Amino acid sequence: MAITSANQLELLQTAEAVAREKMIDPGLVVEAMEESLARAAKSRYGAEMDIRVSIDRKTGKATFTRVRTVVDEEELENYQAEFTIDQAKQYLDDPKVGDQFIEEVPPVEMGRIAAQSAKQVILQKVREAERDRQYEEFKDRAGTIINGVVKREEYGNVIVDVGAGEAVLRRNEKIGRESYRPNDRIRCFIKDVRREPRGPQIFLSRTAPEFMAELFKMEVPEIYDGIIEIKAVVRDPGSRAKIAVISYDGSIDPVGACVGMRGSRVQAVVNELQGEKIDIIPWNEDQPTFLVNALQPAEVSKVVLDEEAERIEVVVPEDQLSLAIGRRGQNVRLASQLTNLDIDIMTEAEESARRQAEFEQRTKLFMDSLDLDEFFAQLLVSEGFTNLEEVAYVELDELLVIDGVDEGTAEELQARARDFLEAQARAALENARALGVEDSLVDFEGLTPQMIEALAKDGVKNLEDFATCADWELAGGWTTVDGERVKDDGLLEEFDVSLEEAQHLVMTARILLGWVDPADLEKEEEELDEDAATEEAGA
Repeated sequence: MAITSANQLELLQTAEAVAREKMIDPGLVVEAMEESLARAAKSRYGAEMDIRVSIDRKTGKATFTRVRTVVDEEELENYQAEFTIDQAKQYLDDPKVGDQFIEEVPPVEMGRIAAQSAKQVILQKVREAERDRQYEEFKDRAGTIINGVVKREEYGNVIVDVGAGEAVLRRNEKIGRESYRPNDRIRCFIKDVRREPRGPQIFLSRTAPEFMAELFKMEVPEIYDGIIEIKAVVRDPGSRAKIAVISYDGSIDPVGACVGMRGSRVQAVVNELQGEKIDIIPWNEDQPTFLVNALQPAEVSKVVLDEEAERIEVVVPEDQLSLAIGRRGQNVRLASQLTNLDIDIMTEAEESARRQAEFEQRTKLFMDSLDLDEFFAQLLVSEGFTNLEEVAYVELDELLVIDGVDEGTAEELQARARDFLEAQARAALENARALGVEDSLVDFEGLTPQMIEALAKDGVKNLEDFATCADWELAGGWTTVDGERVKDDGLLEEFDVSLEEAQHLVMTARILLGWVDPADLEKEEEELDEDAATEEAGA
């Protein structure tokens, strides 16, 4: 088949028809045609020739050209597409390396094989362009809700027609045991869009917390307008969910706005989520207050927060315990996820028993170490003293407020506490030296004898050993393993050494050993301060 004037215009018409059908740029189809014609011409003139085809975008005329490039003589490899400067002189005036000589060649006759090959090239190019268009269309829609039609189900995964392509709702992203039949309409959250060799992959979800947030944004105009903000969402898909909201307009109740008149707004979301029960909770910056709200509908008597450990103790009445925990621990688990805190729930009786045990333990400590009778030791505990250091080094006036304690008695108490602590320190240091601790660690400022003993028991016996420790190895911390927070015990954790204090101690040891230059540390701190200032200015 020759490209004649009779079918030149058909090239453009075909390109426009294909582009319209696939919703891609007609220019891409024409480029595919040019490449396919060039490939056919190479099979006619020789595969090593650099044959190029240009189709006029107005007339459809195809122009075939042969290109030869000027190269250095020692680099000449392809005699059909390259030539030397001497060879080029008969075609070009003053040729230089890199110059090209372009000459038109006659159009080719396209046989059946060449035409089939050209067709494959065009189809491949069109498919690539179609995939690029789909990716560009959906990449910015990740994080939004889309409506589609179920096409089929494969091994539990639902293939959804989303208009310009197909998307996948995986088995683990479906709510409960919901099933779909072909042609069912479905609403999903676009979780991820990836560019892959076989085309863009669009992954949907109905279990993502963001899906619920987007549904509320559709149902509640105040959320869409930014008057109400969704601060956190946690879900047990198909069963129960908690959503925390805050209003930036004092006249609007965030919970009431999300519930709607007679529950119309929240009911619309519940229906979409297969009857999932939703607790709408007012957000509060104060974590204990927020937690009390998060544990609804259970009533809370008292909250004790340990910010450093990110743990919180909640005391509830006996009749509220099962409600606070929820079926299979669901209520407390969702509240924990919502607040990012580990929650310990106990009844008032359990909390009272624990406090009584702590009271007795501290009373015994003061009786044994300070040689006091039970009544006097209980007085100390009742006034809030928890350890010997507090008694030994507190201002004298704080001991004088205790009934029956005069100045002489207070001084005697402090003297006994200091003597006991000094005896403990001497014993700890002797044990540490017996374990092989060196003077470099004993003389290091910031470590008590008891700390040195604890380090020695773990094999840290000199300043070099100490300098190799990580801050969390000393202070302890928390690690998340398989979604569960696991406690990492620190070597000095029992001495209430914080992570910042551990960092300072380790860095000081490294500086003393010459491992770290203080000037470099100052430079890093200055850079961090500058970065922080830049971020604040940008905000």
